[in-house]
Amino acid sequence: MPSMKRMRAPWAAVALLVALAWGRPMHAAPAATAFHVPVEYYKLPNGLRVVLSPDHTAPTVCVGVYYRIGFRIEPRDRTGFAHLFEHMMFQGSANLGKMEFIKLVQSNGGILNGSTRFDFTNYFEVLPSNKLETALWAEADRMNGLAVTDENLKNQQGVVGNEVKVAVLNAPYGGFPWIDLPMAANSNWFNAHNFYGDLSDIEAAKLDEVKKFFTTYYAPNNAALAIVGDIDTAEAKKFVEKYFGPIKPADVPPQPDLTEPRQETEKRITKTDPLAPRPALAIGYHMPDRNTPEYYAMGLIEQMLIEGDDSLLYKELVQKRGLTDSIEGGINMLGNMFDYNGPMLLAADVRYDPSSKPDDVLKAIDAAIDPLCEKPVDAQLLERSKVKLRSSMYGAMGQFGGFGLMDMLASFALFDDDPARVNTLDEKFEQVTPELILKTAKEYLRPGNRTVIDLQPKPKDSAARAKQQGEAK
Repeated sequence: MPSMKRMRAPWAAVALLVALAWGRPMHAAPAATAFHVPVEYYKLPNGLRVVLSPDHTAPTVCVGVYYRIGFRIEPRDRTGFAHLFEHMMFQGSANLGKMEFIKLVQSNGGILNGSTRFDFTNYFEVLPSNKLETALWAEADRMNGLAVTDENLKNQQGVVGNEVKVAVLNAPYGGFPWIDLPMAANSNWFNAHNFYGDLSDIEAAKLDEVKKFFTTYYAPNNAALAIVGDIDTAEAKKFVEKYFGPIKPADVPPQPDLTEPRQETEKRITKTDPLAPRPALAIGYHMPDRNTPEYYAMGLIEQMLIEGDDSLLYKELVQKRGLTDSIEGGINMLGNMFDYNGPMLLAADVRYDPSSKPDDVLKAIDAAIDPLCEKPVDAQLLERSKVKLRSSMYGAMGQFGGFGLMDMLASFALFDDDPARVNTLDEKFEQVTPELILKTAKEYLRPGNRTVIDLQPKPKDSAARAKQQGEAK
């Protein structure tokens, strides 16, 4: 699993490598260049949302199928169920046996992956463009008839259980902060449960529950299909109709209430980790609602505070005080600020020297944040944050065979019924003013809106403590 900002969850390394690239500064496109993505959007009679975006730069195509079922709304007492089902989707379908989906894509020169996020589970392939029909046939085959068997369920329960043990229970900083912070900051169960899954819940899943989950949520009227790359749109439409058109819609239940109350007082949590070589501190601030002016302002505040060696937190904690060597974080630790649809956090975390106290680290964080809440930012800082955001956003869209763009289009189709929204983002960020930054910071970066997790190592004995201190140097 690569180490990167926002995301340490190991179940979608390849897919998220691209989706998380929003925060990495890249060379900005000239300001005078008009930004426009070709988008054709329509729906099949069965409810499937379809997005086509032709790009003939390279002879490849990226196909993504996004189902509106993430771990946020998985069943109670079945934490980790959405993630478990992601694994089940590779266990065979009506015309493809166990693991044959993977072999089919790879034998045709492609790559593939899937991931479970807060508000969706996605599957994607990048293939030579002449294999578009192959990808669509295979995705439709498993949407129409997954092989949900007791043998496959037991097998994947073991796989996911081992994943939890390796990635969380027996790993340094396991679950910190990408599981811990949402659980501590949120009060609504849907936003606050252990989405990676408790072992007892994973092991308790029954075959009839898995079948019901599939027939309820893995349906065309609960999904978006996005195709980006070297395609003929008329031909792509024929393939989509041929393979997805006959699939019947399902009776999808309404989304549960995901709202969070306004947080009035700071939350402080202490966690001990016997495997951690150094103490760590994580902070999380509740985000404004999506698509509001404040939401776009927070996107730029993220750039100011966290992203790059010129960020305010990096300057204060690394360059000025020497408390740590890096800052991680951003909006949505399991993706980016565009691919979620519910309550979210702007988060940051640091691993610091054991000789420092957590309150000293928090004071340094406040020293970087407080000026944003006191007066409007200067024009130079705001403009630099806009350049950083545009360059990282544009760069991510063009990476990895179009996955970054496909991820945005599918998310906007699924959550907003408007994938063409991608062409309005530049304007929305450009409209953010210093006064809006100040207004947003005062409301959303106030201490009462913050959750702090103080992670402390817990050596078992003096020998372990001495070894740990040596590793931390």
